[in-house]
Amino acid sequence: MLDLLLESMININPFFYQPDESNADIVTIDSEILKLKNITFSIKREYLIHPYISGNKWRKLKYNIAYFKEKNFDGILTFGGAFSNHIFATAAAGKCYNFETIGIIRGENVLNETLDFAKNVCGMQLQFVSREDYRNLRNSKIDCCIENSKKYYILPEGGTNALAIQGCSEILNKNDFHKYSHICTCVGTGGTLAGIIQASENQSNIIGFSSLKGIDWKTDIGTLVENSTSKNYNNWSVNSDYTFGGYAKKNSILDTFILNFEKNHGIPLEFVYTGKLFYGIFDLIEKDYFPPQSHILAIHTGGLRPI
Repeated sequence: MLDLLLESMININPFFYQPDESNADIVTIDSEILKLKNITFSIKREYLIHPYISGNKWRKLKYNIAYFKEKNFDGILTFGGAFSNHIFATAAAGKCYNFETIGIIRGENVLNETLDFAKNVCGMQLQFVSREDYRNLRNSKIDCCIENSKKYYILPEGGTNALAIQGCSEILNKNDFHKYSHICTCVGTGGTLAGIIQASENQSNIIGFSSLKGIDWKTDIGTLVENSTSKNYNNWSVNSDYTFGGYAKKNSILDTFILNFEKNHGIPLEFVYTGKLFYGIFDLIEKDYFPPQSHILAIHTGGLRPI
């Protein structure tokens, strides 16, 4: 069951209204393990910003859309895998704000729920390329391209660039970093974590939970932060123990956790990012990673598919 606010938003055509950051409230939940360990657990519900352009995807897109409009581009071209939340949200933003979108998709030409929504509901042009060609295109340094006499603004994979990090730095305010001992978020391309680190001013312990395996996050996140600010930050880390095999991989343990968490707390999760984040946090709570009297804030970055 989805939150009542999200349900009410879906009942009206979501493309008729724009994302609203004021909907992203913070709620505190309870459970026996939290009481036993003397830990307080709160959730920033970023998924309530918009049913389709939600959470960190909206935070990453908003300043890029502003720049796109300022420079009078005809559309946005971006990159992602078949299950990409970024592809989903960018396609929805194109329909909501009435601009063209092109998605360069890694892998075979198949339509799943994500890509069907992007193409057939939102009108995104999908171009499927081999993994090698995808790597080459993704790593190119150009920021615009011309296709059919139209100029397209290029967004990188996951939407992560300097403007995206600026948007993600606004997820929390200064008081939040003093209030919570630990702030936890998902990590995909690293932009959300980099933005939160940048905003933290070295306050609180910030933990990113990776959904991908085999990534040198210390270098990647460090580079993103260094490129967006001249300050040094030593209050963050990335945990890669809860990837469940890699991007968009899952098993029955994760599925059961997601179902039980929604049933017990009314908070919907998905298996690509937020399910792994919340599973990891509660597994670490059981293992006494967090000291007693910790106040943990988890950033629910969205990624739900209410379609």
